[in-house]
Amino acid sequence: MSSPLLATLIESLRCLPGVGGKSAQRMAFHLLERDRERGLRLADALREAMEKIGQCSRCRDFSESALCTICADGTRDAHLLCVVESPIDLVAIEQATGYRGRYFVLHGRLSPLDGLGPDELGLPLLAQRLGEGEIEEVIIATNPTVEGEATAHYLAQLARAGGIKPTRLAHGVPLGGELEFVDRGTLAHAFGGRQLLD
Repeated sequence: MSSPLLATLIESLRCLPGVGGKSAQRMAFHLLERDRERGLRLADALREAMEKIGQCSRCRDFSESALCTICADGTRDAHLLCVVESPIDLVAIEQATGYRGRYFVLHGRLSPLDGLGPDELGLPLLAQRLGEGEIEEVIIATNPTVEGEATAHYLAQLARAGGIKPTRLAHGVPLGGELEFVDRGTLAHAFGGRQLLD
């Protein structure tokens, strides 16, 4: 490539999830050929976000201040704490449900091979929050992967040790789904986790 700056731009765009070499190249050429003004706004927004967005000191969600808007909201139910793997999971729950409790964001799941243990997930901070006596239920909303299940088990033990009721999001057959089209693993998990009807 004749331009080192262009090569650097393309390589930098590849850090985004799902963006390979060809996609990064198309993005770079689009910005340079047709949209330099918005490219400059994008660069400014990226720089400002990288410099100013940190983590909430209470829940570890992304925040520009010491406390995020959810932790600072006095109308949220302080007795409920939903533990999620990532900020995007928090957004999904906020958008899809009427949940009005508080959150704790792990920024990952237990994975010793990747160097993610309890300290990296902020579990000492979580244990401290559980020990404050305000939380009555911990809703564990980790993903149904092997690491997510191991993390859920660890979180449940942590909650029980503090005398707090741990609950887990239900997993299984999707609403409106037909059994014949559900994959074997999902169906087996749903069958094993069946519940008594009232």
